[in-house]
Order: sequence, then C-alpha cells, then structure tokens
Amino acid sequence: MQKLIIGTRGSVLALWQANHIKDCLEAQYKDIEVEVKIVKTKGDKILDVPLAKIGGKGLFTKELEELLLKDEIDLAVHSLKDVPVEFVEGLGLAAITKREDVRDSFLSFKYASLEELPLGARVGTTSLRRTMQISALREDLETQSLRGNVQTRLKRLQEGDFDAIILAQAGVNRLGIHKEVPYIVPLDFMIPAMGQAALGVECKKGSKTESLLQFLNDSKAAFETTCERAFVRTLNGGCQVPIGVNATLENGILKVRSILGLPDGTEILRECLEVQVKTLADCKRIGVQMAQEFLRQGAEKILQKAQNWEFK
Repeated sequence: MQKLIIGTRGSVLALWQANHIKDCLEAQYKDIEVEVKIVKTKGDKILDVPLAKIGGKGLFTKELEELLLKDEIDLAVHSLKDVPVEFVEGLGLAAITKREDVRDSFLSFKYASLEELPLGARVGTTSLRRTMQISALREDLETQSLRGNVQTRLKRLQEGDFDAIILAQAGVNRLGIHKEVPYIVPLDFMIPAMGQAALGVECKKGSKTESLLQFLNDSKAAFETTCERAFVRTLNGGCQVPIGVNATLENGILKVRSILGLPDGTEILRECLEVQVKTLADCKRIGVQMAQEFLRQGAEKILQKAQNWEFK
C-alpha cells in the first residue's frame, strides 16, 4: 500500500486542516495510507515578538519546505494566507481548496460588537492589517500584540488581558468556537489577507504526489487567490504587512477590494473594482494592475514606514 506523509504545524487549527486533507485523500484513494507529521516552524517557536518583527516571509512554511525537499514528507498543508508568494525552487502549490468564510471576526466575552467597546479598550491581534483597519474606524482603541495558537488567544481573552480579539472567521468555524465565546461578530468592513480561508497544499513540482492532489483544487478559490497573490507579489509584500486584498468570483465577474496603509490608520490607500474574467491569467493581470496603481499613489513609501512600526 502506498503511503503519503502530510507535514503540518502542531496547533489545533493546523491539525484540523491537515486531518481534513488526510480524510479527503483517504476517501479518494482506498489504496493509500496517510500519516500526519507535526513540524515546529520559526513562527511557532518565537512567541514573545510580533510577527512583523521576526520576518514576514516563510515564518510558518520554511521548515516544512525543507522536509519536502528532503523527501521526509510528501505534502505540506498550510493556511494559504501564510504561504509566501515566491516558492523555493522545485516546490509549488498542487491545490488550493474551497474557501471557508473569508472574513475576520470580533470575539469578546463582555462586549457585543466592536462599536460597543469602551474608549481605550484593548484589542488583541498579531496583524498590522487588522490594526490598520480597526484604527481607521476607531482611533481610540488600543491594539496590542497577541501571539500564540487560537486556544492561547482565547485563554488570554477570557482571563481579561484583552477586551476583544480578532481572529479569522474560518478558524472560528472550523474549530467550533461559537460554543466557547458569547460574542462573535464577522467584520464585513475589514478586508481580509490574501488567500484567507483557503488551504494551500504544497509538494514537489512534477512529482506523483502532485498529480494525486489535483482533485483537491477548487477553481473558484484558485481564480480569487491568484488575483490576491499577484497583488501582494507586485507590492513585494507578505502576510505580515498592512495589506488587505479580497477577490470574489461570481458568474464570471471578479470583484476585488484592496487596502494598504499605516497601522495607525493615518495613511490609507483603498481600491475596489469589478472585471469580467475568463482565465487565471486574467486574474493575475488584474491583481498586478491594481498593485501598480497603488505604487503610483505612493504605496512603497507607506510600506517602508510600516516596517518600523512598534506594537504596544
């Protein structure tokens, strides 16, 4: 019997994602045994420093990619938003899965919404992107760095370290957190990170494993995230910079929202457009063009300022 080894981070959410792919593979191929192998990444080991300060690219993927190249694992399952836009030579995405809810979400034990938070309330998040959009809406709120897995973040929220925290709604749904926290509110105003709510399945290019994984690919998610990743690549950004972009494909029309700015919300660029698309190349072109317009408006200088941002 053939065996496939899935590499994954060890958090509860990462294990949910890896086991979801494991279940899909075992249902598709009755003659393949699938094993899940836990790997600690740099982003998992350094928890006392904001992510943006320890390097924004490959924090949660590098160690997994090294094992792929050594053939110690056959595939790696990532949150697509954590996957750098440039790959190590010889590796690539074999599949992008169907997306969960792409929105970010407000969570609190005491307050029913972001609007109901008192003046100066503490909001926990690791993300400069989220910090930027919260600050633009309510400059009085104090956003503070919140590292660790979902369970660690929920524990700190419950213990009163924060009045509210922001998580991806996809993770909330996948882990069934609705039973644990009384107030969970999806934030429609907030533009997500590139690739948010999709899983990226990475392996060696041209390998037998790559062909086995093709059935996992969702064409709608591929169209949307191709645009989003092209946008971020053109800006030379990553998952730890204050950039949000979300593409939605409906009936051949790609609607794209994007945002970029300083974490305190004082300098922000926004764009929204709708374009008919037929191919992945169309989606990539739209992402590039939107980013080029941001660059014409001074995006590079804003991102340089944001690199020196200090979380409280």
